[in-house]
Amino acid sequence: MLKKEKGGKTKKESKKRAQDSSLGEPVEKLEFKETFFEKRWVKVSILSAVAFFMIALLVGYWFVPFSSVNFSLRPAANSNFSLNSSIPTDMQFYPNMRYPSRNISYSINPKLCTLQKQADMKEALKILENLTVLKFYSVNSDPEINITCNSNIIVNENYFVAGEGGPVNITQSGDFNVIRAGRVLLLRNSNCPAPNVAIHELLHALGFDHSKNPNNVMYPITSCRQTIGEDIPALINGLYSYPSYPDLAVENASAVLHGRYIDANVTVINRGLANSNSSVLLISSNGKKLKEIDVKPIPLGNGIMFSFANLLAPFFVNQLNFTIETNSSELQKNNNEAELILKK
Repeated sequence: MLKKEKGGKTKKESKKRAQDSSLGEPVEKLEFKETFFEKRWVKVSILSAVAFFMIALLVGYWFVPFSSVNFSLRPAANSNFSLNSSIPTDMQFYPNMRYPSRNISYSINPKLCTLQKQADMKEALKILENLTVLKFYSVNSDPEINITCNSNIIVNENYFVAGEGGPVNITQSGDFNVIRAGRVLLLRNSNCPAPNVAIHELLHALGFDHSKNPNNVMYPITSCRQTIGEDIPALINGLYSYPSYPDLAVENASAVLHGRYIDANVTVINRGLANSNSSVLLISSNGKKLKEIDVKPIPLGNGIMFSFANLLAPFFVNQLNFTIETNSSELQKNNNEAELILKK
């Protein structure tokens, strides 16, 4: 039990006072109290709440599609490829009809064609070779122009039909109607110095329609005074002046941005005159690659449609590029890319 001295102090407190006095002036004890915002647990709570709020905002920006924004197609640059505007379009069954290559294979059926008809057909082929850039070569199977004969007499509108010919397989590819296969049926021999019947049907197989000029070899009724003229070789040379290249093009590109993700559709089509090799479709935004897809070879006149969902977009995206990359020669290169811009 502590005993108190006078003044109400205990002996222990007096002793403590005496010790403090021995060191100098009496020392008063200072007490510090933390404010509410200085308490450690409060600081931790506030920092945790701020961090949670920032994380929630980031997660919402990345994963929650608050709204959707469409992209619009930026107008393409002027093409560096176009068919010669002076090429007439009314001389053929369809505009710009040609075979894939200026080197065209043919086969003459020796069992059905007499020696005279075979000779007429070969002479017709030679005449067109001399007047144009075309070259014809004989094959035993799968010819581009199948030549056969028939000795039966066919009457049509009180006229004897001398022969028949024309394309039997046509593929629309870009600006061209590409003839994949044609045929010639010779029914009668030509009694003229020139094999006009064979020339007439061969030109049909090359896509040429009838002419209204009685002096033209393509007039529906044949006569020995008819000639090929200059317009037919000119049209052939104009159409076959374009090399037999593929022409990959990016078409029908569209995209929607929702949150941080992009949904997109695009078609890669071969508008050229030959089947394409393998290529790569690259999707990028603001210089950053988003996706790369291997594209298998595409036959001429065909295309492949691609659809993509939830492509992660970079920050501050304002454009989207679809680019087809290939090492092959093409009719043109400037249609290998489509650029979309974000609508404001």
